[in-house]
This record gives sequence, structure tokens and C-alpha cells, in this order.
Amino acid sequence: MKTTIAKTLMAVLVGSVLAGGSAMAEQSMTNAADSAGSKVDSSMKKVGNYMDDSGVTAKVKAALVDDDAIKSTDISVKTHDGVVTLSGFVATQDQAEKAVAVTKSIEGVKSVSDKLHVKDSTKQSASGYAGDVATTSEIKAKLLADDIVPSRNVKVETTNGVVQLSGMVKTQAQSQRAEDIAKAIDGVKSVKNDLSVK
Repeated sequence: MKTTIAKTLMAVLVGSVLAGGSAMAEQSMTNAADSAGSKVDSSMKKVGNYMDDSGVTAKVKAALVDDDAIKSTDISVKTHDGVVTLSGFVATQDQAEKAVAVTKSIEGVKSVSDKLHVKDSTKQSASGYAGDVATTSEIKAKLLADDIVPSRNVKVETTNGVVQLSGMVKTQAQSQRAEDIAKAIDGVKSVKNDLSVK
């Protein structure tokens, strides 16, 4: 009888260990599946945000092109997490305000960062245009020769002596250096620094 009880206890003990191990394995598999699912969800969210931002950018560009009151060829549109940044030049303040209003009306736009500049309303003379081209070229040459600023990532535009810097740099110091270089050039009235820091 002792052997029967011992065998029964042993069977119960082994069964408990196996059941416990099975439950632990099942829990471990559930945790692994949940972890993998979270990673996939996180990746999908990142891709979804990118797709949403690029979709918003496309909708804004299309709306600006469709609006006859806005000359959109000089407007740059970028979107990050639903925040749309408009930069570039427009002919009048009314066009800038209209561009912002049109952008705000687009589905998916959370807010608008207005970095638009109004061009001088007087017609630019040929000598003024030539001066702007020379200024832009001189700034680009100075940026290229500089060891701090990654010049290939910096776009330079000059209109009536107003310089706009745009593009991407790695540090605030690089952004400030590019602005300082542009301000030091003869013929520059002001510099609008729209460089983004990664």
C-alpha cells in the first residue's frame, strides 16, 4: 500500500511539475508574442506617421497649386507629425495669409508654421537680380570652403538682398555658422535662417 501511495504522490508531483512547466512555457510564449506584437505596432505607427505626413504634404501642395490667388512655385512644404511648415517667398502678405489658410483647411493638418517671406513689391531690376545671383554664389562658395557647415545640405536663395537659408544641419552651431557667413557678405540686407537641426 505504501508503494501505491508513493507512486500516486510521485505521479501527482510529476504531473504538477509538467503542468507548471507547460503553464510557464505558455506564459513565456504569450509574453514573446505580445512583445513582438508591440514592436510591429510601433513600427507600423512610425510608418503610418510617415505616410500620413507625406500624404498631408501632397494634399497641401495640390491645394496650393489649385488656388489661383497663390503663386506656389516658390513655396516649400514640409510636414512632421501633422505640423506643416511653409517656407519660401510669396509676392504679397495676402498670398502668405491665403497659403496659411488653405493649408489649415487640409485634413490631417494639426498646425501651420509660417516661414513665408514677402518679396519686395517693386519689380526687381536686372542689376538687382544679378546682385542677388552674385550674393547667392558668394555665400555658397563661403559655405563650401567652411569646415563646420555641411554645405551640400544648405540651400541658399536671395531676393532683393534678403537671404533665405533652408535645409538640414546636424547642430545648432552649424546653423548659426551658416547664418553668420551669409550676414558677412556685402549686399545682404537680412538673413532668414530656416535651417532645421536634426
